[in-house]
Amino acid sequence: MEEAASPTARALRALDILRLHPGISAEELAERLGVTERAARRYVATLRDAGITVEGARGPAGGYRLGRGTTLAPVGFTEEEALGLVLQVLNGRPAAGRDDDLIGGALSKVVRALPDAIGRQAALLRERAAATPDDRADQQPDPLLAHELIGAIAAKRGVVVEYRSEGGTELTADLDPWGVVARGGRWYLLCWAHHVQAVRTYRVDRIASVTRTLRRFDPPEDLDPVAALGEHLGSGWRYPVRVVFSAPLEEVRAWTRSPMGRLEPHDDGCVLIGTTSSPGMYAREWLSVLPFPFRVESGEELRAAVVEVARQFAAAVAAEDDASRPSPIAGPDA
Repeated sequence: MEEAASPTARALRALDILRLHPGISAEELAERLGVTERAARRYVATLRDAGITVEGARGPAGGYRLGRGTTLAPVGFTEEEALGLVLQVLNGRPAAGRDDDLIGGALSKVVRALPDAIGRQAALLRERAAATPDDRADQQPDPLLAHELIGAIAAKRGVVVEYRSEGGTELTADLDPWGVVARGGRWYLLCWAHHVQAVRTYRVDRIASVTRTLRRFDPPEDLDPVAALGEHLGSGWRYPVRVVFSAPLEEVRAWTRSPMGRLEPHDDGCVLIGTTSSPGMYAREWLSVLPFPFRVESGEELRAAVVEVARQFAAAVAAEDDASRPSPIAGPDA
């Protein structure tokens, strides 16, 4: 069986197989897709629901074949549907951004078959968006808004965005958009933020509007959007973080995530340097699960949050100890 792929990606691959192998049986289609025969029939039904004519006949000379003269343009994708399809496939299979990938080749054919105006936008989104290998589609941005960002990136034009943070703070920011990257099922904008004169990352699904400006910019020549995102996810927030670990860097790295900051060698162990907008969350959800001795070297807000988490754990153990102690036995009256 092949590696797991999203239902959308498998439906696209089924379409490509039908083009190349007219008359293919459900059994052979299932084998090529790496799924059960029942699932293969379901993907055929998905294509039919999308308006693609797939004919089927029983018997030795039967099997599935695309209807005569079938093309993908009559499917009638709207702009939002086409862009959403590209985002979904890239999220489920990052390699689909390349033509030498099996699903990527199928996606490329779908994009080329779209009407010119929509096809150009979908092709631009597929070319410019990047994804890391562990992404899952659980935080989809508005496809039209994502396309506007991608268009600005391609044109090397600045944008003004309306953004709402996790805590509800609203921000209007003047940015040079460098790349749109998916990580952990969420899409991020990597950019240069003029209001702080620094590199910043913003969740695309929290951007309410995008307005392109006349300002032109040139991104760094050696920019790797995926690597740069990992480097900057843990920077730019309000509260500083500096945590020293008494463990080898590579062991700690396996337990940390990019938004926590960057790891550097330090004495006999390593140090985690970053920022956070929520010291309480950082202490409870991230630091408390790490199986290594550590010391919060700086960041008074984070130190206070760690003390509070430790107090809560200690209180929980104390409550358990109190409950397990036998009740005192009263002595006889004097």
